[in-house]
Parts: sequence; structure tokens; C-alpha cells
Amino acid sequence: MGDPVSADRAFLGSIPEIYDRLLVPLIFESYARDLAKRIGEPAPARILETAAGTGVLTRALVERLGSRTEITATDLNPPMLERAKKQMPRNSRVQWQQADALSLPFENSRFDLVACQFGVMFFSDRVRGYAEARRVLKRDGVFVFNVWDGISENDFAKVVTDALGELYGADPPLFLARTPHGYCDPDHIGRDLGEAGFSRIEIEAVDAVSRAASPQDAAVAYCQGTPLRAEIEGSDGAGLERATEVATEALAARFGPGPIEGRIRALVITARG
Repeated sequence: MGDPVSADRAFLGSIPEIYDRLLVPLIFESYARDLAKRIGEPAPARILETAAGTGVLTRALVERLGSRTEITATDLNPPMLERAKKQMPRNSRVQWQQADALSLPFENSRFDLVACQFGVMFFSDRVRGYAEARRVLKRDGVFVFNVWDGISENDFAKVVTDALGELYGADPPLFLARTPHGYCDPDHIGRDLGEAGFSRIEIEAVDAVSRAASPQDAAVAYCQGTPLRAEIEGSDGAGLERATEVATEALAARFGPGPIEGRIRALVITARG
């Protein structure tokens, strides 16, 4: 499959729609509510969100926080940002802006809080991204983000990855293990934050349950609603439909043919300068 790492940050084509329709309720919504609750105690006046994706955390923040809070929601991928904007077309409290988290177009010390939901795993230089977050924070500001724990702690992702490994043999698509679930060592995360200038760091494991209406919904979410799709389509193997079918069969064999549920675990990190 060549070197797919550079494609891991590409959310193009129909991926944003499938991601928002299937993957967001599958794994993201509960953690968005969790972050919004943490951020809202007490509510900061000015928030920057990086890697906002299709806006699940943005929507949770708007629902949770009072009208005095201003939110600037950014993402590197315009298609994801456009999908997010369509969900909240007339909300004056949210300013949408395309931006690279590694080179933020904002002045120093502008924000009370920087938030990032499951985005830092995609940063090509995490220390630089953390340093940018610290730069735009006020002196007493807070950086709050989450990452997925290892793939062995996240049932659906593990089953899909293992099934595709059997299908593709020697050159399997490993996007899920490599990127979303590939940055989960607390010591590593702490060292990166320290190198970026953060000194007070708290890391907490948070367990939740992932639910899907069917094995097929979960398989489509992962195989067609993430950059795993590009890795599958770029291979010389079975193709997207066959890969999705195999993932569906594996999920049904493990969790049953009807509505399914599995474990998910994330790490929530709070950092201060």
C-alpha cells in the first residue's frame, strides 16, 4: 500500500458526510459532552477550538455554555468545516475559520481556553501544535484535549482492523491503529507537552460505550467515513465494498447481527503553562 501516512489527514469526498452521520454518534458525541462539561466549569469568555471536524464539540459547547462565551472553531480541512457550518448556519457565537493548528493565525494571548477533540493524533508535529496552543493562550489559560487510548481498548476499531488484516494479508490497511489509536502513551504525551512549555498536566482515562444500529453501520463508519477509505481504495486488494462487507461480517460475528455495542476508551488531558 506504499506510504499512506500523509493521507491520514485527508477528509475528502463523501468522508465528511459519512463521518458526521455515522461515526459522530458512534464514538464522538459522548466525549464531546464530556469535554464541554469540563470546559464549562467555569465558562471561559473566549475559546479556540482546533481540528473541529464536523463540529460535534462545537455544538456541545454552544449547548453547554452561556451566551457570553465566544467560540472560534477551526479545522485544516475545508470540507469538514463546511459540513460543520451547515449544522449551525446562524449562530453568531461561533466564528468558523480554516486554520492549521501548527501555524495558528491568531495573536499571542488571545484565548482563555484552547480545546481539541481527537485531533492532535493527526498533527505532523505535535510539539509545535502544542506550542501554538500555548502561544495563543492567556497567561492563566487552559489547553484541554482528548486522544483515543490504544486500539485494544476500543472494540469496534480493533475488530475492523483485525478483519482487514486477515483480508489483506502482508500489507494490511492500518490507519486506525497507526493514527487515531497510535498516540496514547501518557508519558509520551506529557513529554511533548512539557517540551512545548506546559508544566501542569493532568491525564485521565475515560471509558464509554459505543453503540451502532447494526454491524453494517459501524463498518461503513470506519471503512468509508475515515481516511481508512483512501488506504483501502489505494491498495491492490479487494476494494472498498468487499472490505466493508468483511468488516461487517466480523462485527456481526463478535457482537451479533442486530444493534451492537462495544467498549471505547479515551484519555482526556488538561494542560496549563
